[in-house]
Amino acid sequence: MLARPATAVFPRLMRARPAAAQAFHSSARAFVKVGDAIPDVTLMEGTPGNKLSIAKELKGKGLIIGVPAAYSPACSASHIPGYIKSPKLKDAGSVFVVSVNDAFVMKAWGDVLDPSGKSGIRFIADPAGEFTNALDLSFDGRAIFGNLRSKRYALVVEDGKVKEAHVEPDNTGVNVSTADKVLG
Repeated sequence: MLARPATAVFPRLMRARPAAAQAFHSSARAFVKVGDAIPDVTLMEGTPGNKLSIAKELKGKGLIIGVPAAYSPACSASHIPGYIKSPKLKDAGSVFVVSVNDAFVMKAWGDVLDPSGKSGIRFIADPAGEFTNALDLSFDGRAIFGNLRSKRYALVVEDGKVKEAHVEPDNTGVNVSTADKVLG
């Protein structure tokens, strides 16, 4: 099977931008904003055969946490553990961690970070980056991660719409999307 070109998977990311715009921004602007609907895109949980749509699963309030890569140092050491350990997580509603990784990697990572599953966080695979692209939160991570990836973010969701968007301005930092800042 031939791999699809990056422009097919991440068309907005691959659009040419004027050189002047590139000089003033470290990354493309995150287009997801308050009031946007969560995209109805098929994702995977646990195995490639277990398909789901966060838009359909998320009723009421919830949280979608996007990470650049499962098992990366910041994602594994501080970002997701901060949510798992937060006493305020129980009030967040349904919580999903999404990464541009395959379903097996996401399941294994979830088993490592939350072996008992007590946090209730669901680790979701977006292997082709379709959900990430629909939110316009992709960036070119080929130099570090080998392919296009998701910016680090946390979206507070209510009734299927973004209530708050916490997107890291440098794509991978751990500052505005931490549990302390998102959950209060």
